[in-house]
Amino acid sequence: MLNFERTGNGKEVLVLLHGFMENISIWSDMEPHLSKNFSLLKIDLPGHGQSDIIAEVQTMELMAEEVKKVLDDQKLEKVHLLGHSMGGYISLGFAEKYPEYLKSLTLFFSSYLPDDAEKKEQRIKSYRIIEDAFAHYARAGVPNLFNPNERDVLEGKIETALEVALSTNNMGALASVKGMVERTDKKHILENLDCKILVLAGKHDNAVKTEPMIKNLPDRTNIKSYVLDCGHNGHWEKPTICAEIINTELLHHLPKHLVF
Repeated sequence: MLNFERTGNGKEVLVLLHGFMENISIWSDMEPHLSKNFSLLKIDLPGHGQSDIIAEVQTMELMAEEVKKVLDDQKLEKVHLLGHSMGGYISLGFAEKYPEYLKSLTLFFSSYLPDDAEKKEQRIKSYRIIEDAFAHYARAGVPNLFNPNERDVLEGKIETALEVALSTNNMGALASVKGMVERTDKKHILENLDCKILVLAGKHDNAVKTEPMIKNLPDRTNIKSYVLDCGHNGHWEKPTICAEIINTELLHHLPKHLVF
């Protein structure tokens, strides 16, 4: 089973799925602001943190099945699910397979859109360097995920992100990249899911194309979106603001029957 940790004393369970080359430690800045309202279930995704690799190609759906095993082990049947970046892709896979488990779905600096041809080609070209020169791959990529206008202020956070990335099993990273290449368009999930859907995005996100992602969100009353003045890593760049939005939106009770 995947490695996980539970903290907080709130009545509502919030499951946190980190992104690519991350682990459960990334939530430390947001956690003090969330634990008052939520019981947090932080999960190390396959091949990341202390969780084992589960396949040569770790598809988002396959990893979603592993997340469900943790929920079943903890006897959780209704949760709020939040995923950062790759964790958001896995959350969408979970929502497609197990919608009855969800009280809410939060895409946290992530996207329901598939990779375009250029992005897929970029991921495929990265296979060899991840396998043979992973430290170089991490050092070249991680700083670009932060707001370029605040690099000086964020220097410490960038170092933290790099340390977390370098601690990742390179073959776990490779299996996950191969899985991300296979992602398909998941807009239909947002069009049909009945629970609250929250989208947090970054104005300066170099990993997610924020503008088309927000522009093409389904026009439904259960979907709420925020674009923040940051890059791809809101949990490090704007932890207090992100936590406040999550608390406000997810703890606001929607009517049982939504009118569209």
